[in-house]
Amino acid sequence: MLISLKNYWDTEAVKALLAECMRAGEERVEEEVQSYLQDDSMRLFGSFVNGELAGLAGLCSSGEDLVIRHFVVKAKWRHKRLGSGMIEEIARAWGKGALKAETDHEAVVFYKKAGFSVTSLGEKYPGVERFQCILPLSRSEEASL
Repeated sequence: MLISLKNYWDTEAVKALLAECMRAGEERVEEEVQSYLQDDSMRLFGSFVNGELAGLAGLCSSGEDLVIRHFVVKAKWRHKRLGSGMIEEIARAWGKGALKAETDHEAVVFYKKAGFSVTSLGEKYPGVERFQCILPLSRSEEASL
């Protein structure tokens, strides 16, 4: 179950997971956390295992679509369906348009297994191929994000 991290007490755990996902320094991570706290179109959710923040999803609405800006699962919880369960819950809760993500080569297999179509965007940065991942969603009466 995903829980909003907007008022979560352990901001250091949030920052640590976000830093892992972003591969960025402390200052840049702090800026992103502030963006999630201040921008109503952005949402930050966590998945917990035994009381521990095990996964994080940073989302941004864009019209009918929901964009995954940040997505990470702690290493010790990977390959245990936590990430795919998070994607399923996000898709079910949003229930309209599409779920979209841009990623690098490392995460392509994950998104394909989760049902996303994956298209290469080419070498977006020198030596770095990026991919667009799209999961079309059907309209749901139960949408809640």
